[in-house]
Amino acid sequence: MFFDLPLEELREYLPAREEAPDFDAFWASTLKDARRHDLDPVFEPVETGLRIVDTFDVTFSGYGGHRIRGWLQVPRDLVGPLPCVVTVLGYGGGRSLPVDWLVWSSAACIELVMDTRGQGTGWSPGDTPDPEGGANPQAPGFMTAGISDPERYYYRRVFTDAVRAIETARSHPAVDEQRVFVSGGSQGGGISLAVAGLVPDLAGAMPDVPFLCHYRRAVAITDNQPYQEVRTYCRTHRGQAESVFRTLSYFDGVNLAARAKAPALFSAGLMDQTCPPSTVFAAYNHYAGAKEMRVWDYNDHEGGGAFQTQEKVNWLQDQLSGS
Repeated sequence: MFFDLPLEELREYLPAREEAPDFDAFWASTLKDARRHDLDPVFEPVETGLRIVDTFDVTFSGYGGHRIRGWLQVPRDLVGPLPCVVTVLGYGGGRSLPVDWLVWSSAACIELVMDTRGQGTGWSPGDTPDPEGGANPQAPGFMTAGISDPERYYYRRVFTDAVRAIETARSHPAVDEQRVFVSGGSQGGGISLAVAGLVPDLAGAMPDVPFLCHYRRAVAITDNQPYQEVRTYCRTHRGQAESVFRTLSYFDGVNLAARAKAPALFSAGLMDQTCPPSTVFAAYNHYAGAKEMRVWDYNDHEGGGAFQTQEKVNWLQDQLSGS
């Protein structure tokens, strides 16, 4: 059902941003600390049986120097350097198997798929542990892990890993470091917005039905997981809501979008009760770079599915051709 604002109001929806005064200093310090560790990217060839794609098992140093896993898919027999899409994943999923990642190599791009630390048992397997874990009691899932302190919050580590994934992609000799994009849906859409806000020279971002945006409204208007984890935490830890939302403000896609300058292609499902459309449009309308939105009127959190994938392929080719 249509449960959120009408589309004409969504297009104008520009809520005030809740942002701590040390937001930029927090992220500058976080990334500086991460870069104290050698990136040390490793690309190990893997035999997959695929005949037009070369696959590499990737490891690199993310937040805290922790080793993050991924896949690199390189189109075979194309003259480089090639554009690259860094793919970040939805909530609960892991990097899975290389055969799941063939769209971008089919479009003559390299793809780096980043595993998400601590995840990979929800809908696809993953291989990257989270050595730090949460620092406080938490609701089941990842949304409240470390939520009592921005320094210890789970997504501080994940967003930093994603920035380092961009640096890893750029380190590969077949990649054109000036043409690196980021793409992801749901949680991956939220991580894409974080990367766009933290990497000033990114070539482009493709956040689909992004999660991790406009937290206070999301928690107020949807009963769906994963936002319900935050509500459960606040319901149990009475009196801590303002502290919780202060922590979340450092990781809000709305605040990160306001700092993003790369061209972006968004998508939203108007019946999406997991990432409500007003939360997506809040990030979109605050996004500082050139942007386009694809709206899927009668879709829930699946958004445009394969139709949106085709939109992204077309949009990326336009970006690469300069049109």
